[in-house]
Amino acid sequence: MKFNYLIAVASLVMGVNTAAVAAGDAAAGEAKAAMCAACHMPDGNSVVDQFPKLAGQHEQYTVKQLTEFKSMARKNDTMFGMSAALQDQDMADIAAYYATKTATVAVVDEAKVALGKDIYRGGNTSTGVPACMGCHGPAGAGNPTAKYPSLAGQHVAYTISQLNAFRDGVRANDPNKMMANVAARMSKAEIEAVANYIGSMK
Repeated sequence: MKFNYLIAVASLVMGVNTAAVAAGDAAAGEAKAAMCAACHMPDGNSVVDQFPKLAGQHEQYTVKQLTEFKSMARKNDTMFGMSAALQDQDMADIAAYYATKTATVAVVDEAKVALGKDIYRGGNTSTGVPACMGCHGPAGAGNPTAKYPSLAGQHVAYTISQLNAFRDGVRANDPNKMMANVAARMSKAEIEAVANYIGSMK
């Protein structure tokens, strides 16, 4: 009897876990993402540099952000309103759809790209700024398992705004304040340079 009970409990737990990690359906996500297109464009390559590009972003990261907008762990009034009615499967589907798209390169200030490359790849040992590629990869592809986002091609203005938000405590949904600690050590020039290098990545 105990054995049968344990089997039943195990089956229930496995079922719950399976539902929790169910993969998104990109085809279903295309229709659901229609409401996102006004800001992020149908292919996820937003044309307004304050709205992030979603094209090519990892499913896990996009789901994390939508979940945290909905719970207000990441505060943004517009995105709270957009995410409030989304169910977990909706988020997964939308994320899967945008993951199938390809990000375009951003408009950058070429004069700042060289410094940005140095910081992104090597950090700044004198001020304790770590190399960005340690988490986000040498090509800016991120790490989907760890939910570290893809950065390549992201708008310069958006990246700057997010680094400033982490530094100033306006955005606080980074695990163990990882990004807050990094951004706090970066100068204004370094933030701008890194953002420009990221924007130039293909």
